[in-house]
Amino acid sequence: MIHASTMIAILLVALTTYLTRLLGYVLLKNKTLSAKHKKILEVIPGCVLISVIAPYFVKDNPADLIAIAITLLAASRLPLLSTVIISMLSAALLRQILI
Repeated sequence: MIHASTMIAILLVALTTYLTRLLGYVLLKNKTLSAKHKKILEVIPGCVLISVIAPYFVKDNPADLIAIAITLLAASRLPLLSTVIISMLSAALLRQILI
């Protein structure tokens, strides 16, 4: 079963991600944005997600570090869905093998 603190963290991250996207468009709906500003608004939710997983970069768990390396490699060459599937599978398999 999922711990209450984990569920709260997941919900807060989801809410933050949603609100950053929504508030950006609501607050700027009557303004003309340049292509650069539109791109910035599009990547903010990804930045929030990265801020959640970034602590794993400093972990000493070899399974997670290898899974992150595999994910970065996949992300540089494959579409998002493929990258997500590869990252989940590699993390699960490496944790079973190395932990």
